[in-house]
Amino acid sequence: MFTGIISDVGAIRRIEPRGDTRAVIETAYDTATVDLGASIACSGVCLTVVDKGEGWFAVDVSGETLRRTAQGQWTEGKRLNLERAMKLGDELGGHIVTGHVDGVAEILDVTPEGDSRRITFRVPSDLAPFLAPKGSVTIDGVSLTVNEVADEGADMGGGTRFSINLIPHTQAVTTLGLLEPGHAVNLEIDVLARYLQRMEAYRGR
Repeated sequence: MFTGIISDVGAIRRIEPRGDTRAVIETAYDTATVDLGASIACSGVCLTVVDKGEGWFAVDVSGETLRRTAQGQWTEGKRLNLERAMKLGDELGGHIVTGHVDGVAEILDVTPEGDSRRITFRVPSDLAPFLAPKGSVTIDGVSLTVNEVADEGADMGGGTRFSINLIPHTQAVTTLGLLEPGHAVNLEIDVLARYLQRMEAYRGR
């Protein structure tokens, strides 16, 4: 379990094709305190530490994860938002994040607003019911608040647009400050919204 509060920005040092894809990730974490088998969220993807050394750790990325995450994510040199799993008693500064990617969002527009940036995304229509103004969403592992949501008609390509506001601090301590139109990002919907939708579907039987 995670909170969406990023504690390091790492980078993929090496990709090793195997049965699964092994990614060796550079980090500022004290890896002496990271156990083998521990979970670390890598740009929103919960992965298991399978090897480590001073200044790096390794994870195995399955084919399913490669298919469900943003294209180009698992390449050498790619910077990743990192978060270690929360411990009992930790401050829940963001919201409950599972590290399970629900879909890929496309950036449509990036607009300066004072020192902040407003970023507009498009998501597939099947995720539309889980997005609401002032609700929570996770983008590349970062807990954010949804500002606006607009469902598009078929004449606009369908899907749903939503926007978030990125304050200077978040731009500085995550990879989101580098986002531009056309980029793809990992998206996780609010886990509470997911369970509420399931309850409604079950009640409607």
